[in-house]
Amino acid sequence: MIDVYYWPTPNGHKILIFLEESGLPYRIIPIDLSAGEQHSPAFVSISPSGKMPAIVDTEPADGEKPVAVFESGAILLYLAEKSGLFIPADLRRRSEVIEWLFWQVAGLGPAAGQYHHFSSVAGDRRIYAEDYFHDEVTRLCEVLDRRLGAIHFVVGDTYTIADMAMFPWVTFSKKKMQGLSAFPNLRRWEEEVRRRPATVQTYLIAAHLATERKH
Repeated sequence: MIDVYYWPTPNGHKILIFLEESGLPYRIIPIDLSAGEQHSPAFVSISPSGKMPAIVDTEPADGEKPVAVFESGAILLYLAEKSGLFIPADLRRRSEVIEWLFWQVAGLGPAAGQYHHFSSVAGDRRIYAEDYFHDEVTRLCEVLDRRLGAIHFVVGDTYTIADMAMFPWVTFSKKKMQGLSAFPNLRRWEEEVRRRPATVQTYLIAAHLATERKH
């Protein structure tokens, strides 16, 4: 069983998408960010930086005590290796998947998150930062659009954890990027991944959880 410490954010969505795609058994343990639950001692013992998501694998492959994993990219890689799914066995293709996974966690996610913050939250002192992160998200979308003009998914013809890592942040930024109208290849990919049953189910779970916590 995988215990998923989750809240409906792009990084949280990545993990549910994988679990829905793979069929690994899991249960959600909500971490309400607005209530500060990510700072509780119990959660920090699992995720030292106090950031969501995190997982605890209660049945690791070595048969030993439960394994806790934090950071969304590390979680995706752990789950892919545990299940043998969504990461190629071939050395070169595997290396590409890991490269693009790291590209997302180091580039696209932070830039998109900061752009959202400065365009929606920061108030009057936001103009320079908003422009900076808008331009950076645009640049990263251009990189991904060029990539997807030559291949079907982020790494070739096979859907992998690299796609799962990208999708929540791309779709999160979609409105601010004018519906991805400037990026036809990225738009094609986003629409296809959004229709996958596991993606649909992830966002239904997220909506239900958000609604439930409001009442």
